[in-house]
Amino acid sequence: MSHPGLDAIDLKILEILRKDGRITYQALSGKVHLTPRPCQERVRKLEAAGIIKGYTARIDASATPRAVIVHAQIALASQSGRSAQQAFEAEVRKRPEVLDCWLVSGPFDYLVRLAFRDLEEYRALTSDWLARDAFRIEKIVGSPELQAVKTALG
Repeated sequence: MSHPGLDAIDLKILEILRKDGRITYQALSGKVHLTPRPCQERVRKLEAAGIIKGYTARIDASATPRAVIVHAQIALASQSGRSAQQAFEAEVRKRPEVLDCWLVSGPFDYLVRLAFRDLEEYRALTSDWLARDAFRIEKIVGSPELQAVKTALG
């Protein structure tokens, strides 16, 4: 996927940083065939433009207290309106259990990735969400994550 104003070197930098955000400028510059200074300037421009939004660590979920990961598909009532959508989105932004949330098309409105200590916590959260009139949730279908086969990071 191309972005206006990005050349092949910028795209290669992004591909490398997606897999290894801790790579040194020296090593990165060698992989994209630039000297370190111009490579660093390109990275800083990508950061300033908001294309690089930050750097994070990938954490093994099984090593944390919230080792149960659930992918939930959530459908709002067909006549829920914008206020229900806004209320639900505000809720997921503030909940530490929510790792990721996407607005999607199709039979469900949201795909949410959640982390819990156990499935009872998942049941309690979904019961709470279903009971809240502000969200107007029609259905939640959850699937516990068994094993990551492939992720964007490798």
